[in-house]
Amino acid sequence: MIESNFNKELEEKIDLYVNGRLSQEEVDELWAELIQDEYYLDYTKSVANLKAVIEAKREEQTVAPVYSIRKYVNYGVAAAIALIIGVVGIMNYSANTSTDSVNPLSTLELNVYRDANNSPALTNNSVIKEAIQLAANGEVEEAISMLELELEQKHSNELTAEISLTLGSIQYNYGNYEEALDNFLVVVELDEINDEVLEKGYWYLGNAYFQLDRLEEARVAFEKTYDMNLGFSRVAKSYLDALSDVTVK
Repeated sequence: MIESNFNKELEEKIDLYVNGRLSQEEVDELWAELIQDEYYLDYTKSVANLKAVIEAKREEQTVAPVYSIRKYVNYGVAAAIALIIGVVGIMNYSANTSTDSVNPLSTLELNVYRDANNSPALTNNSVIKEAIQLAANGEVEEAISMLELELEQKHSNELTAEISLTLGSIQYNYGNYEEALDNFLVVVELDEINDEVLEKGYWYLGNAYFQLDRLEEARVAFEKTYDMNLGFSRVAKSYLDALSDVTVK
């Protein structure tokens, strides 16, 4: 069983994922592979569980005051727990549907787009940078309020798109899918904005619709992502294939 399923390259990707060393785009591509391979879904779950146990043991060795979960849990443990939840969710979803099924992303990266060298490229806007830092530190409400206030100011379409995309991403990661969806709609309805920002707007919009079980609208957004033929085209195609049987009847 193990020999017939052995895939060294995939195992290396899983190891990088569990240790937080993959970009969001690489993570998306990895999940597109994992949802079609039950063996490696199990493998990923096992690796993630082991990491969480190790990190939890390390936490037990230090005495710390009691804080809210966002302040107390360190990044490594939180990431491992989130990964386990994601794996279990996908496995449960797959058990009730075809092996081609997919789940919406559990979290969205806060980088606005990738530059020509495929490295994260953040805007120079200081408010966006500060909001991202606040969100990373667990001060989500403050980050959201800051970006909402910034959107009330008059900006170019390009900057408005970047602010809306960042705000929507933070809201999505906080579970506010309806609010996130509204901000992603702002992005895709703007004229003359960066293609990478527009593509990510469609990709994130599709995932927000997916989270809300609005599958036909999700399919349309993923189709627009695919048609742009940029960084998210390949994984969008996987989602389109998986949703086609559900949305087209």
